[in-house]
Amino acid sequence: MSKTLMLTLALLLSTAWLKAQSQYPQTGSSQKGASASGQTAAQGCLQRSDGNYMLTDNAGTTYQLQGDSSKLSEHVGHEVQITGSTASASSATTPIAGTSTSATQPTLTVQNVKHISKTCKQASAK
Repeated sequence: MSKTLMLTLALLLSTAWLKAQSQYPQTGSSQKGASASGQTAAQGCLQRSDGNYMLTDNAGTTYQLQGDSSKLSEHVGHEVQITGSTASASSATTPIAGTSTSATQPTLTVQNVKHISKTCKQASAK
């Protein structure tokens, strides 16, 4: 009888503890690259093609970059971290140059550029 009572008490305490934990989620960044202010940070190799800037991150995702290109021109071929807001290609404006961009390629509006390295980590081929 006392073992059953102890087991029941332990289960009730465990349930109460789990419930209390779920009410207060962690404040640390659990989303990759996203911050609390809706900003996204992407780190990878900066490239320029047909007047358009692109960032390919280490996972292979390529972002079409928009915004102030004066911040980007000196970092072409370098590894950088770009902070800004993202949009899917279907809701973003397409480049004027008429390049063939993938329909799933996200657009990143550049708000901040941080230089990481003068060389890119990944090779250009997948």
